[in-house]
Amino acid sequence: MTQVQKNITDVLEKDIRPALVSHGGDIEFVGYDETEKKVMVRLTGACGGCPFARETLRFQVENVLKDRLPDIVASVESVQ
Repeated sequence: MTQVQKNITDVLEKDIRPALVSHGGDIEFVGYDETEKKVMVRLTGACGGCPFARETLRFQVENVLKDRLPDIVASVESVQ
């Protein structure tokens, strides 16, 4: 795992996962595209099938990652 990937997973673990778990969901780091600065994640549990998953991804996951890692993250995409 590269240092960039470790930085991303640290933010996911410390700043994002607790909120998702408190609502019965979870998140998994899938990968990182350095060229596009895109983080790929998988929402699981209650978040995986939630009709508000896109909003969670954009407003909670993407915004937090962009705020904490502005030079690293440009966008976040959920994959199945």
